[in-house]
Amino acid sequence: MHKILTLNNISVAGLERLPRESYEVASEIQHPDAILLRSFKMHDMDIPATLKAVGRAGAGVNNIPVDKMSEAGIPVFNAPGANANAVKELVITGMLLACRNICQAWDFARELEGEDAEITKQVEAGKKNFGGFELPGRTLDVVGLGAIGRQVANAAISLGMKVIGYDPGITVEGAWELSANVDKATSVDDLMSKVDFVTFHVPLIDATKNMINAERLKIMKDNVIILNFARGGIVDDEAVSAAIKAGKVYAYVCDFPSNLLKKHERVIALPHLGASTAEAEDNCAIMVADEVSDYLENGNVTNSVNFPAVYMARTEGYRIGIVNSNVPNMVGQISTAMADAGLNIIDLLNKSKGDLAYTLADVDKEIPQDVLDKIASIDGVLAVRSI
Repeated sequence: MHKILTLNNISVAGLERLPRESYEVASEIQHPDAILLRSFKMHDMDIPATLKAVGRAGAGVNNIPVDKMSEAGIPVFNAPGANANAVKELVITGMLLACRNICQAWDFARELEGEDAEITKQVEAGKKNFGGFELPGRTLDVVGLGAIGRQVANAAISLGMKVIGYDPGITVEGAWELSANVDKATSVDDLMSKVDFVTFHVPLIDATKNMINAERLKIMKDNVIILNFARGGIVDDEAVSAAIKAGKVYAYVCDFPSNLLKKHERVIALPHLGASTAEAEDNCAIMVADEVSDYLENGNVTNSVNFPAVYMARTEGYRIGIVNSNVPNMVGQISTAMADAGLNIIDLLNKSKGDLAYTLADVDKEIPQDVLDKIASIDGVLAVRSI
């Protein structure tokens, strides 16, 4: 029986992937094998000694101490792309709200007073203040072409926009999913002077902090619209606020309100709605529940931010999983320990990611505890378990 601790409300659609005969799932549970969470901040949490996996029902993992998990040999799973459609729809909505001045016009209409005939007169007199522009023919810059960025780029192409994308780390698989009509930029600065809209779909790391700042704003076109549904901190809010007042930036649409932004006349600040749909919550929970259960039951790794992707089909024999520092001769020492115990290796797969390496092996006999202990004692081994 695997024990799963939930630190936030997880969609029932995801929890149903963990059958009751094999899993005990609760918000309060002792000695958990895995943790499922959404936004709970784990950084100050005491990590249970029994913990084998962490699953984040979403894409970002800023609320999880990933380095600490890696040191303990614990994979951190996430759900990239599960909320992509929800965020894509909100980005398109944000562009339309900004370029058609919808929020300002709505505020104007809600404040109208008088008889209906008088309101009609006020509408006809005031509507000229909210004239906007259309999307076809405008240029959108998409920074970050992961699952969300690709969907945004493709949707914008369908709306008749010109799209320029930037992502030095795009995979071959990702490129295949991107419209051939998306132009490629060689750097962030390469495209800033060419676009009418810019949207960000990158994690918040040192390299992406304040990607839009006072210096970059100087080279951007006048009346640009900036959208940030990724992470607070990617855009320098103070610099954008100043640029709006100077007439450089037409509008700023983001998911991260602050005292500076919440009542700004040309800012639409939403309460972190990017993935707030029932469908996205279900998709994220299903994906991460499947990833965690496959790791606990089979040792396979899919969509881990700190572990290499590993898949080995179950056929016969007994399985062992070993997490270790990515240094030479680890596989040799591990296989020697099993050979010394008379265990014949049926299948073996070893992969590495950064400083971590992970080995799955199927052997012909049940693995004695003393062999597990011997492997665990090898310098550099972080975690060992019989699966």
